Amino acid sequence: MNTWFECKVKYEKIGSDGKEKMVTENYLIDAISFTEAESRINKELEPYISGEFVVTNIKMANFAELVPNDDGDRWFKCKVTFISLDEEKGIERRSNNYMLVQANNVKEAFDYLQKSLGDTISTFEIPAIVESPLMDVFTYFEGTLENKKKGQNLNPAEDSDKAEFDEDEDE
Repeated sequence: MNTWFECKVKYEKIGSDGKEKMVTENYLIDAISFTEAESRINKELEPYISGEFVVTNIKMANFAELVPNDDGDRWFKCKVTFISLDEEKGIERRSNNYMLVQANNVKEAFDYLQKSLGDTISTFEIPAIVESPLMDVFTYFEGTLENKKKGQNLNPAEDSDKAEFDEDEDE
């Protein structure tokens, strides 16, 4: 299970007209805590932003799943309602989840989400899809987000334990 944090970063950006202007951009990062989220977002953005930048806000995001697509250039927040039947009471139960889908437009986001949920045995509805303000998503996983689905992941806790263990072997 991933814990996602939405980070707002403020910095001076040079516009197409050559003038500097202060902008605030949103990023999503996979982290264990708020402290780690701030540390990781600083490391991730440092190579891309010249000059100083400041993380102005960090909040937990409630995304149940990410649906990556290397062809997509924007992220869409999709509300998915799963419908189940409570047989004892004979009523329908609905639970809402939010998923983040990478696509070029709303129709593509809907299609990718439908495809991703295609093997789900639960009945579901997609009542809303909106473009999110996220500029990029940073995960613990190596390479693209597609690798996450293939199980090719890096667990930072395992890596740090391994590094400590390797150091002990040398002694």
